[in-house]
Amino acid sequence: MVSGAQAADTRLEAELRRLAGSVPDPELPVLTLEDLGVVRAVHVRGADRVEVELTPTYTGCPAIEAMSADIERVLHEHGVAEVSVVTVLAPAWSTDDITAEGRRKLTEFGIAPPRPHAADGPVSLTLSVRCPHCGSTETELLSRFSSTACKALRRCVSCREPFDHFKEL
Repeated sequence: MVSGAQAADTRLEAELRRLAGSVPDPELPVLTLEDLGVVRAVHVRGADRVEVELTPTYTGCPAIEAMSADIERVLHEHGVAEVSVVTVLAPAWSTDDITAEGRRKLTEFGIAPPRPHAADGPVSLTLSVRCPHCGSTETELLSRFSSTACKALRRCVSCREPFDHFKEL
């Protein structure tokens, strides 16, 4: 049986997780940390103490420090006195952790979202990347790296527009 205090902590953790997740990604501000799927958990550890579990998109991600500082700032602004952000490496982050809303935002921003892995469904027979501008799958790789290590630079053969592709991990 769940006590009233436990239920209140669960509600508070959910609200604090929502706040931490609302922080914009420092490299792709069109996405929130919730959209990106990097906020793993929030734990109330005392009256004014909170621990946030954060998983980087890859080990050594330079944005992890900015993410942590932004989470701390947002939670401090909402009355949490002591915030500790803990980096959690297992389970490793995957592009499958990006939410459907995050994928939609990437496309609207002109970045081709990563293709989902087919864990339970049919395996894709194509390796093509859909152009976020015109929808064509006739695209070509220009560079394996773009403005960040997690993106590649591509060009659409149909509309000739260059675009970033968030690489699958």
